[in-house]
Amino acid sequence: MNCMTKSTIALVAAAALAGCATDDPNQRAKAGAAIGAVAGAILGHQVDGKSGRYVGAALGALAGGGTGYYMDNQQKAFEQAMLEEQRNNQLDIERLRDDTLKLSLDSEVSFDVNQSMIKPAFRPSLDKLADVLIKYDRTVVHVVGHTDSTGSDSHNQSLSERRAQSVSTYLEQRGVPYQRLRHEGRGESEPRDNNDTAAGRQLNRRVEIYVKPIVEGREQEAFDSPRYGT
Repeated sequence: MNCMTKSTIALVAAAALAGCATDDPNQRAKAGAAIGAVAGAILGHQVDGKSGRYVGAALGALAGGGTGYYMDNQQKAFEQAMLEEQRNNQLDIERLRDDTLKLSLDSEVSFDVNQSMIKPAFRPSLDKLADVLIKYDRTVVHVVGHTDSTGSDSHNQSLSERRAQSVSTYLEQRGVPYQRLRHEGRGESEPRDNNDTAAGRQLNRRVEIYVKPIVEGREQEAFDSPRYGT
């Protein structure tokens, strides 16, 4: 934290204390809440948008012991909000070993063939997803595009990147802060199934959203590209 930031928080603290009535039994609690809120607003912007690295102290990080509980609640929120999509096999939700949540979107319902524009019919589903992401804001959201092996490597790579960017941009437009969003394409390099069958190729055409918790003391890990194998 630089000197200017420290000075700003100090001024906020003084103002908060001065603003509390001396006979108020909750003076300390109110002052602490005010200081914390403003300090949070200051520190929360100390993020390098390009690298994702925290310039100052991380704000909103989860204490290690509370990460599982927080992600439990977020997973339940996703499952409740997107119950219809799961029933229609348009969305899979998986909990990974490090408490990351992995949401796999079916590209058949999200995009037209060889297109990267989100289908209008699928936008309400992404709206619900964005609402949960906004509520549970102590996470970084990685959008990863995948294709089957039909077409050239370069075409598939480009398509996967454009689809991932489309989803990321849409989530940002719905209110998810861009500082929390990352997107990338992996083309045909990480198939879920055999590309020799139509069913396998359909499984391989997908967009995955990894919701990674920001854990205190390990904040940078949340910004690292998700790599879990297939």
